[in-house]
Amino acid sequence: MTNQSPLVVLCAGGTGGHVFPALALSADLLARGFRVAFVTDSRGKRFVASSPDMPVYEVSSGAPAGGVSGRVRALWALGWGTVQSFSLLRKLRPSAVVGFGGYPCVPPVFAAQRMGIPTILHESNAVLGKANAFLAARATRIALSWPGTDGVPARAQGHCVVTGNPVRPEIAALGMRPYPSVSPSGPFRIFVTGGSQGAKIFGQVVPKALAALPAAARARVEVVQQCVESDLGAVHSIYGAAGIQAFLSPFFTDMPERIAVAHLFIGRSGATTTTEITAAGRPAIYVPYPHHADQQQKNNADRIADAGGAWVMTESGFTVEALSARLETFLQSPETLVRAAEAARGCGKPDAALRLGNLVSDLVTSVEKPSKPAES
Repeated sequence: MTNQSPLVVLCAGGTGGHVFPALALSADLLARGFRVAFVTDSRGKRFVASSPDMPVYEVSSGAPAGGVSGRVRALWALGWGTVQSFSLLRKLRPSAVVGFGGYPCVPPVFAAQRMGIPTILHESNAVLGKANAFLAARATRIALSWPGTDGVPARAQGHCVVTGNPVRPEIAALGMRPYPSVSPSGPFRIFVTGGSQGAKIFGQVVPKALAALPAAARARVEVVQQCVESDLGAVHSIYGAAGIQAFLSPFFTDMPERIAVAHLFIGRSGATTTTEITAAGRPAIYVPYPHHADQQQKNNADRIADAGGAWVMTESGFTVEALSARLETFLQSPETLVRAAEAARGCGKPDAALRLGNLVSDLVTSVEKPSKPAES
């Protein structure tokens, strides 16, 4: 052993939903005195800045999709990424490798498992993703965001621990603040996002649903909405004609501040979104992305709705008339939102980064602890 603190390698796929929980864990591990390195692909590097505290390494990867030629290219990329990962891990010699899902995790976690390095897989959704399912059998531990996550292989069930999905500290802090006061005559603040790809359906349905409310209700509404850039003008016109106060943007860099003042969230139900909204204790209308084969977003939303913290509307049922009727009910009976806020808060785990950090720390400590000499 050396006098250097243990090194933990974090691996995350190229989307924010995979990268952001890994960054939350990195902050916890650095605060504990661990060294941290980050492994991702070219897409993931958009979200992570390399620094002396956390160097970032890029490996090749690809999702096996798009017909025979697409699968061949993806397999070649994953194979080359595995070669790169073996070389990188031999150089870094980490005490543990933590994977957060997505195909860029497969090469480094696969290499670590073959090299005898302890591995932890983190699953942010209520259904085990394909990459994690491939790696699960050899994982030392599997950290779950939801109890009873679907798709965990039977032989890996004994390695599972429910930690929750790590969120940024500024989001976690919202869970300690009371739900914003709402009254039958006061302002009603709605926060709408379209997911990382900016779903157009929210720009098509939400403004018209709000414009269909009675005049007295429209006067109370304050909406902050993420819009596809090409839709900004049309959406702004609808709100303006209806006399609704609205702030529109293609992207928000101040999510904690926007969530903090919202009475209701409307959006997709990806893992990062549902984690942040429940950690903050905000009621939501979730419209799951309908085209995932495993229906991961619907599973996420259903868990919260079953607990009373949200309402789920399928994309086909997310109509102007249906949404307007539901919003009018909330405006007339704000106590419904207060109850849902408490239920949503009960689904959240704002200390998930700490829990996952404890799991990593315990694993590294058990691996690095010197064997006890045999008694003579």
